[in-house]
Amino acid sequence: MKNKKVLIIGSGLGGLATALRLTSKGYEVEVVEKYHQAGGRLNQLCKDGFTFDLGPSFFSMSYEFKELFDYCKIPNPLVIKELNPLYAVYFENRLKPFLIYKDLEKLAKEFVDVEANMVAKTEKYLSAAGKLFHDTEDIVIRRNFNSKSDYLMQLTRVPLKHSPKMFRSMWTELEKNFDSQEVKVIFSLVSFFLGSTPFQTPAVYSLLNYTELKHDGYWNVEGGMYKIVEEIKKILDQRGVKFHFNTEIQSIITDSKKAKSAISVDGREFAADYIVCNADAASFRGKILKRAKYAQVKLDKMEWTLAPFTIYLGVKGKMDNLHHHNYFLGTNFKDYADKIFSTGISPKKPYYYVNVSSRSNPNCAPEGSENMFILCPVPDLRFKTNWQDSETLADTIIADLSKRIGYDIAANTLSRTILTPIDWEEKFNLYKGSGLGLAHGLNQIGGFRPSNKDEEFDNLYYVGASTVPGTGLPIVIISSKLTTERILKDDGKI
Repeated sequence: MKNKKVLIIGSGLGGLATALRLTSKGYEVEVVEKYHQAGGRLNQLCKDGFTFDLGPSFFSMSYEFKELFDYCKIPNPLVIKELNPLYAVYFENRLKPFLIYKDLEKLAKEFVDVEANMVAKTEKYLSAAGKLFHDTEDIVIRRNFNSKSDYLMQLTRVPLKHSPKMFRSMWTELEKNFDSQEVKVIFSLVSFFLGSTPFQTPAVYSLLNYTELKHDGYWNVEGGMYKIVEEIKKILDQRGVKFHFNTEIQSIITDSKKAKSAISVDGREFAADYIVCNADAASFRGKILKRAKYAQVKLDKMEWTLAPFTIYLGVKGKMDNLHHHNYFLGTNFKDYADKIFSTGISPKKPYYYVNVSSRSNPNCAPEGSENMFILCPVPDLRFKTNWQDSETLADTIIADLSKRIGYDIAANTLSRTILTPIDWEEKFNLYKGSGLGLAHGLNQIGGFRPSNKDEEFDNLYYVGASTVPGTGLPIVIISSKLTTERILKDDGKI
């Protein structure tokens, strides 16, 4: 009997992981991708002798990668390295950064002048966050939901002691546990990994502090983050998976309750028994399937994650006071967070993240040089459509960074590339340039996210950041498992 065929639209980590799982179960898989190479946001830029991670620069929950390869019964090809310290945080008008360690005794020494009883407070905070994580991971994160009512029914299994955290912000939770502004700001930075702010993010996401400081830490891949994509694709190539790059899908051909094939912009037709969409699960339903519920006016009213403004610099010289990843913050945290993400004006004193992956992977830069990836969260294209000031904003960020680390970056720049939210939208079909897809407010988590199985077509599925369970590399790997389970069940294989 001929193996059934699956078409995957998009080759982000969710699509690649799903392809890996399905080929391990005997399915024939074909992949179409708008960009010129695989990876989606987990991509790579090679320029002027430098190699840059285009998007994600680290990950947590490293065991999810092990689960993926164990599921497929193949050796894990990735060599990963734990970051220590996890990251450095630079506050304006403070020369020395705070270094964040999993070792709570070392961490407490960083805050000895600003937070009394740091170890005890952190242990208490992380203990509660850890219980929340383990009490919810199998109920909310690692399962499919057949309906919103099914999701709500599952929530009744979560111990009631956690419910208050659903109705207060992460910032409020931190205020209940710590006194110093510095600790509260630093521990709240995980909310930005969800593409939001701690004043908008529910306190349930304090569990991310547990995953970073206690549970698993942060990891990088030897050879750079794009090694994840390269190794998975190498396996898929060996299994005969066909990839079609520079191929954008513009419509789906349907027959009754089945999606028969996908049509590309250049008129090619890709037929399959099952179709998996690794594009944004909400905007695909609106743009491609023309669903009224996901029309642009409806999409614009949803909560989206912040847009990325990214700068990739090849810099001559070594900056020894920078770590693998670093945060540069001002002194007006709440005011900045409240205003900057919904205004049409570029920030005058921006907050930003700096990754120097050549610290962990020296081959990413020529000898005697560093590669720098700078990310500044900015408003998405609903709020700021004009990015003609991109060079000015980049100059502002680079000048601020140069001043704060005592090194003239501009004078030593060998390579410079800027991507605005417009670029991110155009290259990767990110709705309005939103960096991580749909946000994680209470009305957009779990069963309230767009389902990973289509409402109308029995053989159309979704995987990735904007469906269940949410955003982040390990979470997207879990998403691939949930989507695969849907297909196997519908195909009568489980």
